[in-house]
Amino acid sequence: MKIKNICCIGAGYVGGPTMAVIAQKCPNINITVVDINEKRIKQWNDPDVEKIPIYEPGLSAIVKEARGRNLFFSTDVDKAIDEADMIFISVNTPTKTYGIGKGMAADLKYIELCARQIARVAKNDKIVIEKSTLPVRTAAALKNILDNTGNGVKYQILSNPEFLAEGTAVQDLLNPDRVLIGGDIETEKGREAVNALVDIYASWIPKENILTTNVWSSELSKLTANAFLAQRVSSINAMSQLCEVTGADVDEVARAVGKDSRIGPKFLQSSVGFGGSCFQKDILNLVYIARSFNLQEVADYWEQVIIMNDHQKRRFAANMVQTMYNTVAGKKIAILGWAFKKDTNDTRESAAIYVADYLLNEQAEIVVYDPKVTEEQIYSDLDYLGSRSGDANRQAVTVVNDSIEACEEAHAVALLTEWDEFKELDWQKIYDQMLKPAFLFDGRRLLEPKAKKKIGFEFYAIGN
Repeated sequence: MKIKNICCIGAGYVGGPTMAVIAQKCPNINITVVDINEKRIKQWNDPDVEKIPIYEPGLSAIVKEARGRNLFFSTDVDKAIDEADMIFISVNTPTKTYGIGKGMAADLKYIELCARQIARVAKNDKIVIEKSTLPVRTAAALKNILDNTGNGVKYQILSNPEFLAEGTAVQDLLNPDRVLIGGDIETEKGREAVNALVDIYASWIPKENILTTNVWSSELSKLTANAFLAQRVSSINAMSQLCEVTGADVDEVARAVGKDSRIGPKFLQSSVGFGGSCFQKDILNLVYIARSFNLQEVADYWEQVIIMNDHQKRRFAANMVQTMYNTVAGKKIAILGWAFKKDTNDTRESAAIYVADYLLNEQAEIVVYDPKVTEEQIYSDLDYLGSRSGDANRQAVTVVNDSIEACEEAHAVALLTEWDEFKELDWQKIYDQMLKPAFLFDGRRLLEPKAKKKIGFEFYAIGN
């Protein structure tokens, strides 16, 4: 089965970078990324490739190479579906904010809309690929919708979950630990479809790193991988609290534990908490699935990972208030970093949003600096929480384009994203222009405590 045309529905954090890399590595395949968001497509097509909507190291160069050759961005969804042999569905699957499963279950309305649009438009057989993170057995629902349109078109449904870490997404796509493809491997047509996708990835990835499973195993593997990684973060964050009250240092504990070959050192970095689009959403989805099958103990186990993460954010903000003489009302607090991690402009579930919200509830005055996150996005994140009006957020929060400016006459600085540039700041200059005592709260354990204390800061880091 030779694939000539690919359509990807969804021009977001997964669809855009994934299709750009496939286009670069497979120049004989035409790839069209479609989205109904005209503003986003316009950004992807901006002549200045540095203005594409997603910041990932190395991505703009790949887009520049492939765009206009065999990589296209369009709002004409029907045309791209009609011409495609293979369709990736890479739309948002947020946690439900209404009805049954509110706050836990994945909202699949966008997935279903895609399926119904494909069914309406398609005139010839298609391979449809789940790229979004989905609950187990979503493929069955997709197939049911597609196969019951009565137009005679045959579909093969594959699961191909992404395992991208934002900030390293391009390298993760170029040199992945594994590519996972789930399909109907019990039938000849199913195996043909799986092999068609295997052949695309095999253009640059060793075949031993391409795993094939049934669809259900593929869907569940994605949720499981994120749950295991998030569990490690919450585990070390739980230990960080013990470290603080016993005199231990969480980095030393993590280093000692990480030397155990059965455990390893990755994802043992204590912090103010994990964020991003996947960890919380996927674990909540896992919890909901477990509860729906009446597996209450399984659900309780995984839910605790989220509870600990939420607690870590609240605890950090509460410690700031307590340290600053139990009040931050009217005090200027500089927040350095708004993205959920360095080397990305993604802010979804960022710890900074929640820490800022807690401090605003205490009537603090917030000044924010992040090298890649826009002012519009910062206000949007706070407005989404609904804790106060949009006008109130804009009165209490100022966004600036310079880290030194953010800290001028501040009572405290909270470092909430581990951007490399924060290590190199002129901390002496920052200290000199702050109100005294000058408080510095390191939520990412990025800074060297002794050096900052020597300058004169009242310095506090998680797990120390």
